[in-house]
Amino acid sequence: MTQLARQARQLLEDRFALVWVEGEISNLARPGSGHWYFTLKDNGAQLRCAMFAGRNRTVRFPVRNGLKVVLRGRVSLYEARGDFQLIAEALEPAGEGALRAAFEALKATLAEEGLFAETRKRPLPAVPAHIALITSPTGAVIRDFLTVLRRRFPASRVTLLPVPVQGDAAPDAIVTALRRLEVPLGSTPPWTLAVLARGGGSLEDLWAFNTEPVARAIAAAPVPVVSAIGHQTDFTIADFVADLRAPTPSAAAELIAPDRLALLAELGALQQRAQAQLRGRMRLADSHLRRLRAGLISPSSAVAQRMQRCDELVARLQRGWASARQRDQLRLRTLARVVQGQNPQRRIGRLRTQAGTLGARLQQAQQRHQNALGTALAAQIRTLNAVSPLQTLQRGFSLLRNDAGQVVSSIDQAAPGNRLEVLLADGRLDVAVTDIDAQPPLDATP
Repeated sequence: MTQLARQARQLLEDRFALVWVEGEISNLARPGSGHWYFTLKDNGAQLRCAMFAGRNRTVRFPVRNGLKVVLRGRVSLYEARGDFQLIAEALEPAGEGALRAAFEALKATLAEEGLFAETRKRPLPAVPAHIALITSPTGAVIRDFLTVLRRRFPASRVTLLPVPVQGDAAPDAIVTALRRLEVPLGSTPPWTLAVLARGGGSLEDLWAFNTEPVARAIAAAPVPVVSAIGHQTDFTIADFVADLRAPTPSAAAELIAPDRLALLAELGALQQRAQAQLRGRMRLADSHLRRLRAGLISPSSAVAQRMQRCDELVARLQRGWASARQRDQLRLRTLARVVQGQNPQRRIGRLRTQAGTLGARLQQAQQRHQNALGTALAAQIRTLNAVSPLQTLQRGFSLLRNDAGQVVSSIDQAAPGNRLEVLLADGRLDVAVTDIDAQPPLDATP
């Protein structure tokens, strides 16, 4: 029986991993353990439910008998009594619970498509020249937004695109306003930023900003979109899709507009730096001009110096030419005397005699070298013949080799039936071993 109950529990938990159930609470019990036990019923059935302490601490509304709720939980079986029950993981009032389920479903779908990815978020302009404020024309949102914007950066232009921010007509109106950002404005500066704003409210009040058309229109907007919807604790689908989420409309103005005083201070500092750099450059230019001016000389003086320099170079050239001419003449006379003192025919005769003598000496040296090589070669041939095994064969000896080509020098290397090769001085014999007789060598002492 225990095994059957356990198998039934496992089957139920595997088949129904997570369910949403709507019903009315009855028989609510809160023992000292902190767990909640109650029955959830509708017109046709009732289910026992348990919500343990770790989960019921997250419930932010008073739970009582008769309250209609939406429960998210796991189907299970209490084995001790065999009771079919739900283990609750989340509990919400029935009206808001359906919206919450739709919210979570759309959120999961858009997240899977990548609409919430940080990589597709666009950076905001450093200076928002023209802001489209998409909100209700009534209420405190416009006043709060403009008050902060005028204080921080009054040069930004704001155009109100009025839309209803609650009710059935709100989603289509918001989508239309976002699509207006795609239309050129003619002489008006183009849009640089859009702010989607409204005050706080319940999940149902903010539902226009949790619809799929609004989410996709934000993602397709041609300019960055800032979401400033509700209070700091309120989150909508629009917040996740927008390029930046601001907790309130006033905070949106703080985030998108640069601080005018900080910009003025930065501009003043840049102006001072520019002036200091300009003064420094002027000082350097003045110093350079003075150096150039000091280096300038009179044109007539420069011409006179160049003329004097030319005279010096001409005189040096003339002296050098005369000196070179004298050296060349002296060298020419010396060469003439040398040529006159030598007889070419006699010198050629001496060179021929020397060539003949050197040729005869070379032939003698070659002959002596060849004779020495012949003598050395004959000695090596005699040495090789003395140790050659062929000489031994000529004296009547033979050489035995087995099938592997190894020399047989002992009877231990042969056995009856082996084939041996006998090498003689004038040929070879193939023999077969028929018997082995161990005999001492002929010169062995008995």
